[in-house]
Amino acid sequence: MVSLDDAVLARLEKGGSRYEILVDPDMVQEWKQNNESVKLLDLLATEQIWSDASSGDRPTSEALINIFGSTDLMVCVKKILLEGSIQLTTIQRKKIVEDKKKKIINEIASTATDPKTKLPHPASRIEIALDEARFSVDPFLSIERQVQDAIKILKPLIPLQFITVKLAFRIAGKDYGGVNQLLRNSIKKEEWLSDGTWVCVIEVPGGMKNEIISRVSQRSSDADVKELD
Repeated sequence: MVSLDDAVLARLEKGGSRYEILVDPDMVQEWKQNNESVKLLDLLATEQIWSDASSGDRPTSEALINIFGSTDLMVCVKKILLEGSIQLTTIQRKKIVEDKKKKIINEIASTATDPKTKLPHPASRIEIALDEARFSVDPFLSIERQVQDAIKILKPLIPLQFITVKLAFRIAGKDYGGVNQLLRNSIKKEEWLSDGTWVCVIEVPGGMKNEIISRVSQRSSDADVKELD
């Protein structure tokens, strides 16, 4: 269940009446993209259908059957989400837009590099370019979709290259646990050497290279790293 403090209204207006539920807007978008990724019950703040959530008014069973064909909560919730709209206050919309904008910028900064320098673009440079292009963040579209839209806008403004790099690390056995936990989703090869050190090869977006090396060094001060061709 979602906290009431984080919930917004999803509303369906039909037959001259309103039908409202309190939901997490981000989870609603996840559910719309993949119905199996989020359980309907999990995105709700209350297990109720309201005719006016602010005053606590609820529709009759007859009204629910007339509009939804059922009084079952999940049947009603699904129809409201598919056919209704999300009602955001100005403050809620602003917060969602700001959070999504940061995620969009960070996603691009961590995966794209400057083809001349082979280094990632600072997030501030990407943000300035998007602002200059008047890129508008949609609070209801997925981050993935808007990253692609932002990239199309950015390419004429700043040089972008999306490459992956292979890094080979040699780690002291005592530091294996922490480093493995950090790298395990990117590991392509790994093995233990006879001297008790652990070596691995990872593949990551070019824009993340320096960050990964820095984070590994924090967990293993004696780590050796080499970029592979």
